[in-house]
Parts: sequence; C-alpha cells; structure tokens
Amino acid sequence: MEHYWAHGPMFVRELQELYPDPKPSFSTLSTQVRTLQADGFIDHEAFGSNYRYFATVSKEEYSASGLSGLVEEFFSSSYKNVVMTFLKDEKLSVDELKDIINQIETGK
Repeated sequence: MEHYWAHGPMFVRELQELYPDPKPSFSTLSTQVRTLQADGFIDHEAFGSNYRYFATVSKEEYSASGLSGLVEEFFSSSYKNVVMTFLKDEKLSVDELKDIINQIETGK
C-alpha cells in the first residue's frame, strides 16, 4: 500500500521494480495485489489485457481498518480489553490513561 500512496497508479511490473534485490516474484506481488483488491483497498483499470492498480483508501482509512480488525480478532471487539491489556503489560500507565480521559473530557 505504501508504494501506491507514494507513487500512484501502477502495473504489477512497475510495483516489482520498486523493491530492492532480491525482488519478490511477479506472481507473489500479483497475488498480494489481488488480495488487497478483494479487500477493497485498491482497484484497477484495464489497459488491454493488463491492469493498472491504484489505492482506493487513504493511509488513515487503511490504518483504521487494520486496527479495527486487530481489535475484533484479538480483543473480542472490545477497545476496553485493548486498554486493559496495555495497562496490564505496562505499555500504558494509569497517569497516561488519566491524561487521555482528561483530553477527551475537555475536547482536546
């Protein structure tokens, strides 16, 4: 996705050229592109028998979608469970959580 946001529409062969050596195979990239298309993140336009692909979502939309899927799959669709895990694993302190709550309550 990063390449599509940075470089705009491109064919799979052009995408392949953006990778350092050893480059991923054309078929591997083609499969990944088709998966992203099936998920609605990219689309294509036909040029004869070739397809040029382009992003259909912004980086922000893509990130939000990924976060939602993560919360759904690993935290039983509960953002509260996410916060509790961060607190339990000491990735987030109680003071930081209080600061977040304060910012929410004051509209910042």
